[in-house]
Amino acid sequence: MTGKPERSEARDAALRATLPHVAQRGWTLAALRAGLADLGEPPEAADWLFPKGPSSLVEAWCDLADRDMVEEAGDLGALRIPARIRRLIEIRLRQAEPWREAKRRGVAVLSLPWNAGMAARCAARTADAMWTAAGDTSDDISRHTRRLTLGAIHTATLAFWLREPAPGLEATLAFLDRRLEGLAKLQKRKRAA
Repeated sequence: MTGKPERSEARDAALRATLPHVAQRGWTLAALRAGLADLGEPPEAADWLFPKGPSSLVEAWCDLADRDMVEEAGDLGALRIPARIRRLIEIRLRQAEPWREAKRRGVAVLSLPWNAGMAARCAARTADAMWTAAGDTSDDISRHTRRLTLGAIHTATLAFWLREPAPGLEATLAFLDRRLEGLAKLQKRKRAA
């Protein structure tokens, strides 16, 4: 699978403090230093907290968002698998709502050609976190096809959510439901063949 970025309470706190500054300053050292100042930390802390620079902030935020999503989801055992996946994506979008512009700017950073590997790692880790939280324990080829399929559905849903004017969470969830219904129909056809 994909390795996880470095984790620490100090990095998580710095990320959370940086988020309010990203809409104005982007995913930059200036935003990170402003967040650190809010915490009473020296600006030099940016160098040791995120030595790979501003793009590593986006990767670390994706990881933090995965962990926050899983924590809020808790036990999903009472739901069927499609409802678990829907719930996880809903949580992820709802948690990102206050940081819509930060999310948009993060997607822009990950869209740069030199960040393609980082974008793939973030997408793979998010799909894996969702399937793991949903209770998937497969270890055969279906493990990978499930994650690839979910990655595509999550990416399409995120693109829909980020468009302007903002469609709102209900419209986005309706879009997600159509994607999940389409996938279910495809799986039924595949089984019938």
